[in-house]
Amino acid sequence: MGNYKSRPTQTCTDEWKKKVSESYSVIIERLEDDLRIKDSELTDLNSSDEAFQKVNLNYRTESGLSLLHLCCMCGGNKVHIRTLMLKGLRPSRLTRNGFTALHLAVYKDNAELVTAMLHGGADIQQVGYGALTALHIATIAGHHEAVDILLQHGAYVNVQDAVFFTPLHIAAYYGHDQVAKLLLKFGADVNVSGEVGDRPLHLAAAKGFLSVVKLLLAEGSKTEVNAQDNEDHVPLHFCARFGHHEVVHFLLQGNFELQPHSVNIYGDTPLHLACYNGKFEVVKEIVQLSGTESLSKENIFSETAFHSACTYGKSLEMVKFLLGQNAMSINHQGRDGHTGLHSACFHGHIRLVQFLLDSGADMNLVACDPSRSSGEKEEQTCLMWAYEKGHDTIVTLLKHYKRPLDDSPCNEYSQPGGDGSYVSVPSPLGKIKSMTKEKADVLLLRASLHSSFQLQLSDLEFNEIIGSGSFGKVYRGKCKNKVVAIKRYRANTYCSKSDVDMFCREVSILCRLNHPCVIQFVGACLDDPSQFAIATQYVSGGPKLISDLSFDLTVTVFIALSMSRIRRGGSELILDLSMDYCTLTLSKHIQQFQKIFRTIHFFHILLRYSLILKLIKYFFSLINIHTQYPMMTKVAYFNPARKKTASNLRSHYKISQKLPVNFAKTFQNTFVIQL
Repeated sequence: MGNYKSRPTQTCTDEWKKKVSESYSVIIERLEDDLRIKDSELTDLNSSDEAFQKVNLNYRTESGLSLLHLCCMCGGNKVHIRTLMLKGLRPSRLTRNGFTALHLAVYKDNAELVTAMLHGGADIQQVGYGALTALHIATIAGHHEAVDILLQHGAYVNVQDAVFFTPLHIAAYYGHDQVAKLLLKFGADVNVSGEVGDRPLHLAAAKGFLSVVKLLLAEGSKTEVNAQDNEDHVPLHFCARFGHHEVVHFLLQGNFELQPHSVNIYGDTPLHLACYNGKFEVVKEIVQLSGTESLSKENIFSETAFHSACTYGKSLEMVKFLLGQNAMSINHQGRDGHTGLHSACFHGHIRLVQFLLDSGADMNLVACDPSRSSGEKEEQTCLMWAYEKGHDTIVTLLKHYKRPLDDSPCNEYSQPGGDGSYVSVPSPLGKIKSMTKEKADVLLLRASLHSSFQLQLSDLEFNEIIGSGSFGKVYRGKCKNKVVAIKRYRANTYCSKSDVDMFCREVSILCRLNHPCVIQFVGACLDDPSQFAIATQYVSGGPKLISDLSFDLTVTVFIALSMSRIRRGGSELILDLSMDYCTLTLSKHIQQFQKIFRTIHFFHILLRYSLILKLIKYFFSLINIHTQYPMMTKVAYFNPARKKTASNLRSHYKISQKLPVNFAKTFQNTFVIQL
């Protein structure tokens, strides 16, 4: 049995196929490099046939290309080819990148020159870079006509290159179905194995080329649908892993004697691999067409398909689907005792952890860790797994979680002697992760913030304190002899919401705003978290509650709705409250919206001079608004073009309908500001 915590994310086969992919990319690059020639190097080739008889056969370009290579590359005529070969120019000479003239002619898909080269005695089986023959190169390029010519002239159809791929392997790998059809016509062996035991069907299934898969499994074909590579993968493993739904459906529906519950050397079924990689459509296809046998199978890491889905952790729908099959309990423990909740905690999937807890997952079940050097198997809860990986938000959730109908936490983590009694946040790894992220955020902010906004702490002069909060204190002070408000952050301490994160978000938003109803950003100190400070315009009037005003003025929640859009960088309409006699009154629904936008309060609206408003806090709204909201509202406004008297300036509109965020557009003469 393997240790779940040491489960590799990639197999040996994956690593090998990655190298194969890179090697073929290099081959194409080398071919393209040989084809890059200067116009001056083609002078002799552009001469007449008579003049061509006198060319220097020993001519070489700077990159070592012979005249024969140049003829094949630039589309020269077959007369020139015949002349050069009759004069003794060897067609077997390789370019600097390891290719013959025939290789280049094939890659250029020039049927006339390919035929001329073959008639002139070019070796059709000669190998170049990567042990590639001309047939391999024609197949890589997908040139059907060149492949046909080579096969008719006796090219060996099952020749293997340096990674033991035949041309049929390559056609399956690149999805060249017409070339594959031609190769099969000339007797290509469908069951030849590559370096790691992979056959053409493995490659076509992994790449999702349904047309090639159908060719390989056509009636009368000898293709082994359950063939295994060196790690016991069958083709279904690959198409399931990479989410090729159509190929999976074809294999499961066909009459191929497919074994859908086959396992590889790690004990993974195709369903396991689909779950590990979040291929929900494939998961549904396998379960619906092949039954639930795979659901109860455990791999060598003690994981069922449900565990695998929890390891992936990014598809709640897939987890719900698997639980809905009733094949096992949500608290099913693998051979080592770990549950799906353990897997989700280990990989930091907090949304899934919350879902599993709400669905009845038992957080007190223990798994055995066999990796201890002492040889003893230590029992570990899911909290310990989360703590070990530094997922501190999950640790906190587990320590304080209680079910919706419970009055107290449903775990032992907060009890004396329980797991949680010695688990403190931050965890060692969690602290390192947090510090690394914070440093990256600060560096990114420094790079993006204009130099005119970057201040030194020595540029600031702190005077009296005018406010305070959980972040620190706000001072009235000076910045380069200008009176400003300075928000000074405390020396950074670890908390549930990082001060560094809040600071970076605040500065990144403030520096992009330039609006008469938003306080002006002066600059920020970014050198060190212990010196974080933000300097903004100083508003002398300070905060005023509505009850303090002699005017009937209520600050509308639509400011909050509008400002929530600023975070997305979009434009939004908000009401201009800077006009004298501007009156807005909202019904009781304002209380509901204040809860949604919990940090938008009246004391975040400052007064400068008489009734000119400045919004100072707007960017911590909890959600973005996309839809319309029902409310009963009374809107009253004044048209400044009219004479300012109480009898003829006030207009009332009663609205009882769903109002969009930018509802102010619908009222003529309502003062609107474009952000």
